[in-house]
Amino acid sequence: MKAQPGRRGRNRDLHLPHKFGVVKTSSFHNQCVRDGEAIFLGRASAGWRGKSRGSGQKFLVGVAPAREGRPSGWSEDSQELNWRADEAPGKIIEAAQSTTRTSHLASPHCLQFKEFKGQKHLHHGGLTELQSFLPTQIFEEGTTEEKGENARLAAFVGAIAVGDLVKSTLGPKGMDKILQSASTGEIMVTNDGATILKSIALDNAAAKVLVNISKVQDDEVGDGTTSVAVLAAELLREAEKLVDKKIHPQTIIEGYRIASQAALKALEESAVDHSKNPEAFRKDLVSIARTTLSSKVLAQDRDHFAELACDAVLRLKQSSDLSHIQIIKKAGGKLSDSYLDEGFILDKKIGVNQPKRLEKAKILVANTSMDTDKVKIFGARVKVSSTAKLAELEKAEKEKMKAKVEKIKAHGINCFINRQLIYNWPEQLFTDAGIMSIEHADFDGIERLALVTGGEIASTFDHPDQVKLGQCELIEEVIIGEDTLIKFSGVGAGEACTIVLRGATEQLLDEAERSLHDALAVLSQTVIEPRTTLGGGCAEMLMAKAVESAATRVEGKRQTAVASFAIALRQLPTILADNAGLDSGDLVARLRKTIYDGMTTYGLDLVSPGGGVTDMRDSGVIESYKLKKAVVSSASEAAELLLRVDDIIRAAPRRRERM
Repeated sequence: MKAQPGRRGRNRDLHLPHKFGVVKTSSFHNQCVRDGEAIFLGRASAGWRGKSRGSGQKFLVGVAPAREGRPSGWSEDSQELNWRADEAPGKIIEAAQSTTRTSHLASPHCLQFKEFKGQKHLHHGGLTELQSFLPTQIFEEGTTEEKGENARLAAFVGAIAVGDLVKSTLGPKGMDKILQSASTGEIMVTNDGATILKSIALDNAAAKVLVNISKVQDDEVGDGTTSVAVLAAELLREAEKLVDKKIHPQTIIEGYRIASQAALKALEESAVDHSKNPEAFRKDLVSIARTTLSSKVLAQDRDHFAELACDAVLRLKQSSDLSHIQIIKKAGGKLSDSYLDEGFILDKKIGVNQPKRLEKAKILVANTSMDTDKVKIFGARVKVSSTAKLAELEKAEKEKMKAKVEKIKAHGINCFINRQLIYNWPEQLFTDAGIMSIEHADFDGIERLALVTGGEIASTFDHPDQVKLGQCELIEEVIIGEDTLIKFSGVGAGEACTIVLRGATEQLLDEAERSLHDALAVLSQTVIEPRTTLGGGCAEMLMAKAVESAATRVEGKRQTAVASFAIALRQLPTILADNAGLDSGDLVARLRKTIYDGMTTYGLDLVSPGGGVTDMRDSGVIESYKLKKAVVSSASEAAELLLRVDDIIRAAPRRRERM
C-alpha cells in the first residue's frame, strides 16, 4: 500500500493508509528517534515519486536507521534525505504508532510539516530543523496521551483482544485454560471467564473495562461472565467496521441503544414463569443448573450436581444468601461421591480428652488470644535469680489464663470455639469443666458457624449478658475420607447445609468448587426472579430477529448500527458451534431460518454427531432470564462507554510534596 498526497496547498495533509482505514494528518512535529530508527515526514527539495507537486515543494516520508545521531539516508553534501515516500508506508505507521509512549508526538500517526526554505542544518541528529506547530505541552514528564481516532482504535483493539481470549471457553464444548503464577509456579485450570480475567495482568484501559463488567456479572448473577465479555467485544468489532465507513460514534451509540431496547423487549416476551407450580419450577431450576454445569468440569456428573445445587438453594427459602451453604473440599474418591449434608461441617478436629459428642450445645464463638494479658516485647529476655522465681512467673501466667477461662465459663456454655490458639493449660481447664473447646478454626468457617447457629463472634468476655450465644442440637465428629471433621446438626438457621466435594486432585476440587458456586449463584437469583428463557443460542437468535425488525423502522445511518447489533448477537451461537467443532455457518443459518419460521423454542444441538437444530425446552436447555438480561445490558453499556472514548491519558502517580 502506498502513501498518497493530500490536497494541494501550502500546508497540505498527508494521508497514510493502514489496516484501520485512511489516517488524515492533523498535528505537527519534526522528528523522533525510536530504537535506533528515525521517523521523517515533511517536505524537501528532493522529488517525491519523481514528480513535483504544489509550488515546487515535495513530500519527504520515511523510516530509516539512525547512526551517530543522523539518519543513514542523510547526504552531507546535498543536505538531503534519500528516502522515497512509497517504500515503506506500513512501517511508517507501525513506527509512528509506537512512539506514543515517548511523549514526543501529540498524535503518533498524524504528522505534517510547514514548508521549509533556506535553513539546512542538523537538529537533534535527525532531519533538518523544520518549523514545528506542536501544541504547548501541558502534562508533566512521564505522561503520555493518545487522541482522537488513535485512542478509539486502542480501545477497540484492547476490548476485542479480551473477547478473543475467553471466547474459546464458551459453551458446553468450551476449552479450559491453565493459568500459572510467574512467581510461585502455582497453577490453576479453569474455563470460568471471571476467574481467567481476574488472574491476568492487563495494560490496556479498554481491556480492563471488560474485566470489570465480567466481575460485576459474576458478583450479581454468578454466571455469564464469558458471554458478557464476548458480546461486548463483538459489539465493538462491529462498531470498528462502522467507524471505518465514516459513521460517527454518537450515531453508533444511538443505534445500539435502540437495538438494546428491542433485544431486551424480545427477551422479556419470550421468558416463562413457572413459580406458581412448585413441581414445574423445581424442574426449571434443575435444568438451569444442568445448563450452567454443562460447560464446567462437572459436566459428566451434571445431573448429580444439579440436584445437589437445587436442594441446597431450595433450603434457603427465597433467600439469596449463599453464606448458609458451606462447601468442604476433600481429596479422594470421585466427583460423583460428593454429597449434601444437612447441618454445618467445620474442617477441624475435637481436642484430646474432649467429649466427642455434645447434645443441646450452647456455643461461644470467639476471635481472641488466650494470652492477650501478657506483656510482649520483641527480643526481650527475663533473667531470674533462681528456679523458684521462674516458677512464680509461670504460676502468675497460669493464674491470668485461669481468670480468663472463668470469665468464659460464666457465659453458661458447653462449647468454646476460638479462631486463635487456646493453649494446653486453658484447654485442660475447659475439659475439667466439661466444656468442648476447639482452637484455630478458620475465619471463614467460624463466621459461617456464628451465622448459622445464631451467635456472634466475641473478642472480650467481661460482659456475658451482652454476648449472643449460638445453639445447635448436636455436635459430633464425622470422618470424610481419611480426615476427621466436626458436624453441627440442628443449627438455629435450619436452612444451613454443607456440600462435601470429593475428587482426585486439589486443582480439580478448586475448579469443581468454582463451577458449583456458579450454579448455586444462578439458582439463588432465579428463586428471586423466577422467569426463565432458553439456551443453545435460541434467546440470542430471537433477540437478533427483533433487532433486525427494529432496524427497518429506523432511518439514516442509525439503521446500519442497529443491524450491526443483530450481527453481534448472532456471533454467540456461531461461537458455540465453532467451539463444538461443527459447521457454524450451516448450523446458524438453519437456526435463523427456523426462528424466522416461527419455531421460537429451537436452538443449537451441540451434542448429537454433526450437530443440528432442536427444541430447547424439550432438551431441558434452560437459562435464567435475569442472567441473559444482565449479559445484554452490561455488554451494550460497556460498548457505549468505550465508543465515547477520544482520549487516553496515562499519567505517572503524582509526587507527594514534602511539608
